[in-house]
Amino acid sequence: MKRDTAEVQALYEKQGYMSAIPILSPEELQQARDAFADLERKHGEDYTAYSLHNIHKNCDWVMGLAKHPKLLEVVTAVLGPDVILLDSRFICKYPVCKMQENNGVIQPNNTCDKKKDGIEKTEMMPFVAWHQDMKYWGFDGGPVLSVWLALDDSLEDNGALQVIPGSHHSGLLPHCQSKRAGNMLSVNQEIPENLVEAEKARLCPLQAGQMSIHDGLLVHASDPNTSNRRRCGYVIRYVPTYTFPIQDPERPRTFPDTVLVSGVDKYNHFSSKTSKL
Repeated sequence: MKRDTAEVQALYEKQGYMSAIPILSPEELQQARDAFADLERKHGEDYTAYSLHNIHKNCDWVMGLAKHPKLLEVVTAVLGPDVILLDSRFICKYPVCKMQENNGVIQPNNTCDKKKDGIEKTEMMPFVAWHQDMKYWGFDGGPVLSVWLALDDSLEDNGALQVIPGSHHSGLLPHCQSKRAGNMLSVNQEIPENLVEAEKARLCPLQAGQMSIHDGLLVHASDPNTSNRRRCGYVIRYVPTYTFPIQDPERPRTFPDTVLVSGVDKYNHFSSKTSKL
């Protein structure tokens, strides 16, 4: 990492994110893509799109990504030396633009027209609404840092991450139920449009093997994949060890797969749920 720790901390604190950070070598990237392809063949794309949750405990190669030295160098520069892996998930937006409607059923087509009968097809495609990660986590006392480690190029046309720089300074914003079909967020929530400064949005394109990081309070989203390419990434959440779980009825969560990935845990806030691999 070219920037020193103080520079990383200052930049992250100011804008709430950093992007295009090189992590995986070409060889490491290919190994990860090959291993993920095995999971796709085993489970199918409907499953691997969003259901590969917390498999870092079961797959050595996934834990290898979560504990990659270059990745943890950046994470510990922000969070300090003592860090817990809270949660992880693979997220894939598969290309769905080659579609046509036949008797109400969406079927593959050889074209990629963005309009049909005057209706934008993107309205039916999977997307991620404007939200903050902290809305979905039941803990307090410290920040959460989210990583997106790109296994595929993540660009504008296949639904790259968008962020509102500095929005993490506004605290936790209200979320409501999304009225737009296709929201990939598990509880279908979004921040109301009037609270999102969309005109300040910035795209975070990544090349495969790069990562972005963002604060749990940063407002972010991603548009549908309108390309003919997959967009796959490994999302990992990290917290400093002084963070502690809370019982929030609006955010009921358990953390059965936490792992101490750096330093020591003198707090044991996750007690038996935290192990060191």
